Amino acid sequence: MRPITASDLMNPLVLAVPGEMPIRGLASFLIENEITGAPVQDTLGRLVGVVSMVDIAAVLARESGEEEPQTVAEIMSPGVVTVREEATVSEIASLMLSRHLHRVVVLRGDEAVGVISTTDLLGLLLEEHQN
Repeated sequence: MRPITASDLMNPLVLAVPGEMPIRGLASFLIENEITGAPVQDTLGRLVGVVSMVDIAAVLARESGEEEPQTVAEIMSPGVVTVREEATVSEIASLMLSRHLHRVVVLRGDEAVGVISTTDLLGLLLEEHQN
């Protein structure tokens, strides 16, 4: 039996946001798409970071009087953790656990072709448990 790979598990829709997007726009985007985070693109379309609901919550929790960030680029975590589409589920899960990640981007060559989140991994466990 062939192991389950990133290409089997990934969501093929990479919903990235521009770094210059206002934080309020990000909140709306995440809610509308029913996701908790997204990769961030620079003005050339390159993936440069990741942003999540936790980042928005951190802005809201700041003391008033501090300078408030206005854009996604100001609150994102720089860098994007990626896996190749042939990576196995166990490799992906190990990476996500060891680095405390909630999502990774799946690459085919240099192109982002999907996203895998902790929800996707949990869905796989639930599916296996029900079979």
